[in-house]
Amino acid sequence: MPDTGANPVRAAIIGCGGMARHHIRQMLQQQDTTRIEVVCEPSPAAYAAAGEIFKVAGLEPPPNQPDLARLLAGYGDRLDAAFIITPHAYHHGQTVACLEQGLDVLLEKPMVMNAAEARSLIAARDRTGKLLVVAFPGSLSPRIRMAAAMLRSGEVGPILSISGVVWQNWGPTTVGTWRQQPQISGGGFLFDTGAHMLNTVADLAGEDFVEVAAWLDNNGRPVDTRAAVIARLSSGAMVTINGCGEAIPSCASDVRVFCAKAIVRTGIWGEFLEIQRYGHKRLRTVQVPPSLGVWEQFLAVREGLMPNPCPPEVGLRMARLWDAIKASAAKGGVPVQAQNG
Repeated sequence: MPDTGANPVRAAIIGCGGMARHHIRQMLQQQDTTRIEVVCEPSPAAYAAAGEIFKVAGLEPPPNQPDLARLLAGYGDRLDAAFIITPHAYHHGQTVACLEQGLDVLLEKPMVMNAAEARSLIAARDRTGKLLVVAFPGSLSPRIRMAAAMLRSGEVGPILSISGVVWQNWGPTTVGTWRQQPQISGGGFLFDTGAHMLNTVADLAGEDFVEVAAWLDNNGRPVDTRAAVIARLSSGAMVTINGCGEAIPSCASDVRVFCAKAIVRTGIWGEFLEIQRYGHKRLRTVQVPPSLGVWEQFLAVREGLMPNPCPPEVGLRMARLWDAIKASAAKGGVPVQAQNG
């Protein structure tokens, strides 16, 4: 855990929904490095639910300012960082506002709705000189970082193909929520839980996608819940991605990278890492240090203890892939060239 000395990072939590509450629980395990000063949540019910987490921890819930502009005006000089955990359509504008206020930002996935917004966030990061980390637990996971290092080092040989699958009973459990409102969510299962798959596969690949063919099916819902993607990397390696958001009650994933000298297996959140080397008959677990999650990694990056493994350029990479998937799906699966500029 990073050592911030006697001055914990003063944070604002933007959004107090279910995922935010998960992150708050983890952040409250790091009270020596973090102090949550204020939250921004328009829903009284969501704020009350978040407040209960503080009370269970023996802490007074922080104040709530539902309007972000007023929060930044009233608290901006008392804050060091913001953690943005809101519906996808709001990420771009909220992040720009926090960066321009002088705050470092940890931004929940997916970073933005499309590649144009991603490029805008990179420009805002460069203009303000502040830190922007995308909260993809895969890219921020020590296991994915180790897997990526192994793949880049050459020790397992060149990548031949990557196969990834993610499944969840997402369709039935998100009925009536913003996640099935395309104007706010930007997509369905593949852009929500599946965004972890898109990002982690792209991270492990470590190179551009040059051609993508995709099929998306809504299964009678307002957004996609089933997806199949076939892609080719610049090296010629092949990629397949399958997402099923209509599975029986469950949520899991499997990613396998087939290399000339080994098979590397992991999950989209970096929840495990295994390798089967040439000549061995089975996969073996690779041991890595434990992590308290994305906020701990954000603090480590902020303190200069590690390079930023998930800058907005990572969000741009995933956004370009998502743009290509949508473009191909709109043409009934006709392959499209990925825009990598």
